[in-house]
Amino acid sequence: MKKLLTVAAVLAITFGAQAAELQADASLVKMGAKMGRDFHAMNYDDGCKSCHDQGIRIQPSDKACEQCHDVNDLAEATQRSGDEVHQNPHNNLHYGKETPCTECHGEHEAKAPLCADCHTFKFDAHKN
Repeated sequence: MKKLLTVAAVLAITFGAQAAELQADASLVKMGAKMGRDFHAMNYDDGCKSCHDQGIRIQPSDKACEQCHDVNDLAEATQRSGDEVHQNPHNNLHYGKETPCTECHGEHEAKAPLCADCHTFKFDAHKN
C-alpha cells in the first residue's frame, strides 16, 4: 500500500508540473508571447523553458540571459561619458557587472531600473 501511495504521489507531481508548464505555454500563445512585448519574441522555441532555466515559477538566472546577452557588450553599449561616466547600469560603482539581470528587467511585467531606487538619473533606452 505504501509503495502504491508513493507511485501515486510521484505521478501527481510529475503530471501537475507538466500541466502547469502546458498552461504557461498556452498563456503565452493566448496573451501573445510576453503580453505584447516583442523584444525577445524570436527566442521562444522552447516556450517558457527558453528563459526559465530553473523552473517555470522561478525568475530566469543570469546564466539564462547570458546565453544571448554578453555582459561586456551591454556594459559597452550603455557606457556614458563626462559627468555621467559612472552611470552605467551594466557596469556600475555599486555592483560592477554583477547586478542580477532581473533586478531591472522583467519579461512579463515592467520594472524600473534598480538605480532609480536611490538615484534620479534616467535611462531612456531602458527595456524593462
